[in-house]
Amino acid sequence: MVPVPFFSGGDVERAVSPHEAYDAVKEAFVAYARGEWTMQPKLYVTNYPAGDFRAMPALGGGHALLKWVTSFQGNPAKGLPTVTGVVLLSNAESGQLEALFDAAAVTALRTAAAAVIAAETLCRSGAESIAVVGCGVNGAETTRMFRALGSEVAVWDVDEARAAAVAQYLGAHVAPSLADALASDIVVTVTPGREVLYAEDSLREGQHVSLMGADGPGKAEVATAELRRADLFCDDWEQASHGGELAAGVQAGLVTRDRVTELGRVLAGEADGRRSAEDITLFDSTGLAIQDLAVAKAALA
Repeated sequence: MVPVPFFSGGDVERAVSPHEAYDAVKEAFVAYARGEWTMQPKLYVTNYPAGDFRAMPALGGGHALLKWVTSFQGNPAKGLPTVTGVVLLSNAESGQLEALFDAAAVTALRTAAAAVIAAETLCRSGAESIAVVGCGVNGAETTRMFRALGSEVAVWDVDEARAAAVAQYLGAHVAPSLADALASDIVVTVTPGREVLYAEDSLREGQHVSLMGADGPGKAEVATAELRRADLFCDDWEQASHGGELAAGVQAGLVTRDRVTELGRVLAGEADGRRSAEDITLFDSTGLAIQDLAVAKAALA
């Protein structure tokens, strides 16, 4: 029996550059939109209020993947990571398991890639200021990806020391306040999603916001009423309508399927993105297994 290699978070980070993750996830969005890659909506096994477990399968590009990952928001206070888990990558022709990966590293790369791809695709022409709100693992990786692509970035976090450390390490700067960060032309929110960041009537004309934190039931980073004012985009309607930022709007009758465009269709040239400089665009990310598959394949290569 051939031993199956395990790749740590450090292995994944060294193997896949921000540019490679960006390109791989963008291609996966398109492949999924065209039906070339497939996946089922993630399955939640909940143990609230402590946290939840998620099972995420995908198939594409000659490989099959299963990610078993957790989200326990109270862990940092215990000195433990919020996200832990493992990614299994198998050969789709033989069914043989080829590699295992640290799930947190794969998740961080694909989360950052999705946030930045959405921002660059949906922001208005001439957008200048960029902010990342939340400097945990995924927020830091998002900042790293923006910086790798040559963008200046402001960061903000409830933990001032953490924001300062991320800014210093990645060549970003700390926003003077949360309000300043949230007023940027392009904003990526990567928070636990327990508290609303954008209250009613707070989104600015022409803004783009990638909402990355509300990836489960009951979470939100923007007031439900604000969904009326924006052009809405998501990674996958089935997931977003049941467990993402848009779910509360769906339940309230404010958001219907015809109002929401999947980002992959925009990238594939099958749907429109931003229509005018004055529009507000919101991207709801719930995290897709096809994104994890793209990063895992790149890491293995």
